[in-house]
Amino acid sequence: MEFTDRELWAVGHGLVLGSLFLLAFGGGLAGLYSLKAHYLTEEGIAERTPRLLIGSVVMAVVAWLTVISGTFVVYPWYRATPPDGIDRTVQSDALADFPRYWLLASEKTAEWHKLGMEWKEHVAWIAPFLATAVAFAVLYYGAQLVRRGEIRRAAIIFFTLAFLAAGVAGLFGAFITKAATVA
Repeated sequence: MEFTDRELWAVGHGLVLGSLFLLAFGGGLAGLYSLKAHYLTEEGIAERTPRLLIGSVVMAVVAWLTVISGTFVVYPWYRATPPDGIDRTVQSDALADFPRYWLLASEKTAEWHKLGMEWKEHVAWIAPFLATAVAFAVLYYGAQLVRRGEIRRAAIIFFTLAFLAAGVAGLFGAFITKAATVA
């Protein structure tokens, strides 16, 4: 089994970093939700707060690494322009190395680019901003989140929106890669 450099970057971007993000989300959401005074003792709060901070910071960092690697490493391969001698109006083997143009060459696959990729490349950037806001709230408020239900609820909403943005981007990425790979 061999992988090209492009395949390794795509796997690192989508599968490794994307999976880490999803795992961090699950743990972070459970941690935020359960951070309630009637569920915890003082010792429990002292034990959970640092773990929640580490998890939320990891989630934010992973979100940034995912979107940066996608935008600046994987995405340029997707957008690569074919040389002048290749017909851009017909899906051919020569055009297969240029995923954007390959998708646009047929009405059956053009929507994967027009809707899927255009939406994916923008919505993906929402996730790290929201995840960073949650990490900042956990860092700033810490154990006060137990008593500050409104802040905790806002963090849960931001966390969930970050997850949804990443999920939409990840799904579009997986479907688009299935239709036209960057490898």
